[in-house]
Amino acid sequence: MTILFQVTAPVFLLIAAGYILVILNILTDSHIQGVMKYTQGFGIPCLLFFAIMNLDLSIGLNPQLVASFYVGSICCFMLGCLGSRYLFKRDWEDSIAIGFTALFGNTVLLGLPIVERAYGGLALEATFGLVALHAPFCYFIGITAMEIARSDGFKPLPASKRVFQAMFQNALMLGIFMGFIFNLFSIPLPGFARETFEMVAASALPAALFGLGGVLVRYRPDGDMRLILGICTLSLGLHPFIAWLFAGAIFGLEIELLRSAVITSAMAPGINAYIFSSMYERAQRTVASSVVVATAASIFTASVWLLFLA
Repeated sequence: MTILFQVTAPVFLLIAAGYILVILNILTDSHIQGVMKYTQGFGIPCLLFFAIMNLDLSIGLNPQLVASFYVGSICCFMLGCLGSRYLFKRDWEDSIAIGFTALFGNTVLLGLPIVERAYGGLALEATFGLVALHAPFCYFIGITAMEIARSDGFKPLPASKRVFQAMFQNALMLGIFMGFIFNLFSIPLPGFARETFEMVAASALPAALFGLGGVLVRYRPDGDMRLILGICTLSLGLHPFIAWLFAGAIFGLEIELLRSAVITSAMAPGINAYIFSSMYERAQRTVASSVVVATAASIFTASVWLLFLA
């Protein structure tokens, strides 16, 4: 219970505050759009740029840490696709959108603040490394699979174009890319610029969590609840278990890296999953419902994983 109140409760109370204020019509959808435009278009890109610019790449891009997280991601994507196709009889395009939902966890808006509050330091640094690879990896897997399903065979040029557009029209990806450039070439920032980035970074995650709550008002749980619960099980249960198995039992990573891999893996699907389903107009109701249900459930499941790792 101590972990619940000290670590996860403040994160989810911020989400709840945004949700309640929109429900009560104290804030409107346009207000929330403004908050999300600031966080997604400026605040979080600045946070990621500044963090990755200062990242120790030997920690953040540790191959065993990366494998521990992304093996689980691939397993959840494949099981989501195959389960949707063969157990729930959805077509392949719907199944890929559903698999993408199990693949794309909310590593930024939920993972970063929970890891920061729970562990900080080395675990947070490792989490930034995982976050830096997350969007390129997920979009590459999802778009490639969807392009194969939508055509008679894989066409590299259209698929590559969609991957490029999905990633590099995204301000978060630009922040990550520039962070790596400054890191690899040891480009310094003037003192006043560093202080500015620190101020923006401090505001980004709290504002984004508040905005996320307001955004979730749009998505009411609706659809095949068995399928939604299956997605939640993959995202909140199987993925962190695989991360724990690889990081702990197989690779024997130090505890900070183990915690980063498991807690980051235990996050609910993010809004990007709905953006992907909307881009292809597939399984939008199921995906939106999964984001809402899994985000609510992660209040409890994240606390369980934190207790387990304690």
